[in-house]
Amino acid sequence: MFFLSRSKIVIISVLLACTFTTLFCLSALKNNPVGKAEYSDVKILLDAGHGGIDGGVVGTYSKVKESKLNLSVVKKLEKIFFSAGFDVVLTRSTDAGLYGVATSSRKKKDMLKRKEIILESNPTLVISIHMNKFSSANRSGGQVFFKENDEKSKLLASLIQTNLNLISISKRDFSPLQGDYYILNCSNIPSVICECGFLSNREEEMLLITDEYQHKLAQSIFDAVIKYLSLI
Repeated sequence: MFFLSRSKIVIISVLLACTFTTLFCLSALKNNPVGKAEYSDVKILLDAGHGGIDGGVVGTYSKVKESKLNLSVVKKLEKIFFSAGFDVVLTRSTDAGLYGVATSSRKKKDMLKRKEIILESNPTLVISIHMNKFSSANRSGGQVFFKENDEKSKLLASLIQTNLNLISISKRDFSPLQGDYYILNCSNIPSVICECGFLSNREEEMLLITDEYQHKLAQSIFDAVIKYLSLI
């Protein structure tokens, strides 16, 4: 018959306890990855501007519709935020508009639907994605607008603007601007509009239509949001 000394029994017990503790911790990490719990109560609303027969501005050279690019950037943002553990809401997830039947009042209906989604979801912040166009083909760079007289919106816009300036081909650094726009004013939630670049500038347009640059835009916006959340 095989006997274990008291000291060996103690050692085996400790080893078993450590093993069970390690397995428990690994299981917990698997079900709740590091970082995800931190943002689980933060809801991000992503608004892809335009949609349906309202295509927004059109690329001067590629003829791509703004609405298509807006949605593409939003989908990339959604994936990044979701992977980090955020709750994410989209105003639109397809190429369709939000106006229902296309009537002469479709623009008003579209904007009212966006407001409805924002108010019902009650997000932590709102980011509306757009593309820009200008009469001069030389203009380039991202431009961020924030809700007037709202310090949180201004802070978020400033952080996003800084990051967009870093990846821009423009030789000038843009500053965030106050914007009197419906999507910013329809709620009391910190809200910004990101004009990601100019479809009237050939070089920037060629970047904006690529997945690689869209990923850069999405990552830049995401990084700014993380910094924003650490400051408020």
